[in-house]
Amino acid sequence: MFIRDLKQCPEFTGGDESILRELFNPLKDNLALGYSLAFARVGPEKTTTPHRLTNSEVYFILAGTGEMTIDGEKAQVKPLQAVYIPPGSVQHITNTGEVSLDFLCLVDPAWQPNCEEIL
Repeated sequence: MFIRDLKQCPEFTGGDESILRELFNPLKDNLALGYSLAFARVGPEKTTTPHRLTNSEVYFILAGTGEMTIDGEKAQVKPLQAVYIPPGSVQHITNTGEVSLDFLCLVDPAWQPNCEEIL
């Protein structure tokens, strides 16, 4: 059984300036997964840097409110919503609230540095 506690995952700043903790990445953890899973945090009134992945991605909003932008299309997001981000789409998210915007990022196939372009 493989269980990982979020608090034990090292925190780092992603290329898009979000604060990340990687939970599962089969390229690092030797797991039989095709995807990676990370926890992300964007501070109040902060926006991630526009970027694109060659892979598909899903954000699952846990806390806070924001505005998601995908290829210029904007939508408000809130807890318990999932957002699909197609491969190759230019994306960023803005925290529109007064508390941290927390969400899970599922990338398929698994995230690796060469699949992301910061714009």
